[in-house]
Amino acid sequence: MIEKKDIELEKAVLIGVITREQDEDKSKEYLDELEFLTYTAGGEVVKRFTQKMDMPNSKTFIGKGKMQDVQQFIEENDVGTAIFDDELSPAQERNISKILNCKVLDRTNLILDIFAQRAQTSYARTQVELAQCEYLLPRLKGMWTHLERQKGGIGMRGPGETEIETDRRIVRDKIALLKEKIKTIDKQMAVQRGNRGKMVRVALVGYTNVGKSTLMNTISKSEVFAENKLFATLDTTVRKVVIQNLPFLLTDTVGFIRKLPTQLVESFKSTLDEVREADLLLHVVDISHPNFEEHIESVNKILGEIDSSDKPTIMVFNKIDAYEAEPYDDTDLMSERTKANYSLQEWKKTWMNKIGNNALFISALNKQNLEDFKKRVYDEVREIHITRFPYNHFLYPDYEEEQ
Repeated sequence: MIEKKDIELEKAVLIGVITREQDEDKSKEYLDELEFLTYTAGGEVVKRFTQKMDMPNSKTFIGKGKMQDVQQFIEENDVGTAIFDDELSPAQERNISKILNCKVLDRTNLILDIFAQRAQTSYARTQVELAQCEYLLPRLKGMWTHLERQKGGIGMRGPGETEIETDRRIVRDKIALLKEKIKTIDKQMAVQRGNRGKMVRVALVGYTNVGKSTLMNTISKSEVFAENKLFATLDTTVRKVVIQNLPFLLTDTVGFIRKLPTQLVESFKSTLDEVREADLLLHVVDISHPNFEEHIESVNKILGEIDSSDKPTIMVFNKIDAYEAEPYDDTDLMSERTKANYSLQEWKKTWMNKIGNNALFISALNKQNLEDFKKRVYDEVREIHITRFPYNHFLYPDYEEEQ
């Protein structure tokens, strides 16, 4: 029998900064996301710390006084982990660890940890391990604190440096080995993609936790792992889907996120080949999230990085069942109406109206408006297919609604 203490969540504090580039609202939003990441990784946030400053401190990220507040809270509440919202330099990480005397993580480290937990296939595990090694390499020095007590002089030269350099060489060799392994798997996957013939390829893209896997399960009638946590899906899943009598390939890809670690973008670029080679993108958006517009920008930015921003795209605004506009009191002369007060119908009259029939509003979970979704996807896939195979146009008539 498992004792309660064995399943308790790891206590953590979050630390962020408010700067000219990142105002108070933006900082709160990033810390909300960081808290969700912490929960996904198996932690419990007990307190948040923020500090206003022109730019993060180059030595300790936050100021001396704020660091003392964090240190005192950690000691008094037996907190084991401090998580910073931005990537820490190796020097910052070492300095903070000495002061707080607890586990110090940054956003990158936390995301890498989640990816390591979620990687199921050999390919995903290899990609995550490569990203972890590249993150670890410049930070090896801080792991040799037992050598700091040694003094220079006769008989004392070399051991510390030798051990660190040995480890660095081991990690570099590991990185080279993993890159070769990924190249080999990439070739195998390229052959697999080639063997799929000339079927139209459709890829689901979007921010993490917007419901891509749930939508895929609904459309393809398959069981792809879906969960209300960040990065539930790491491995690319491809399913053959038939709408009416028209077959095509549907791909579920890893979700994107703001401040995505550079190491992960590089490691997972090969996974995103499925997006590069897709004929049509379904950009899934969680419209119930208060910052869904910024999520769209983040996804578009990464699509641009992998040369996929010019592909035919349908915007799929998901989770309409969960959308709630914030109440607005029009009798209060001091309050200003914002986008947060828009109803769904009002949103449709904004920039979304310019997208026309390339904007769909659905609930994959409750299967709302799925008939409209199927028809729109059918029409688009049919157009691509008969352009490729003109003699097949009579095989696929106009979409007929299911009774």
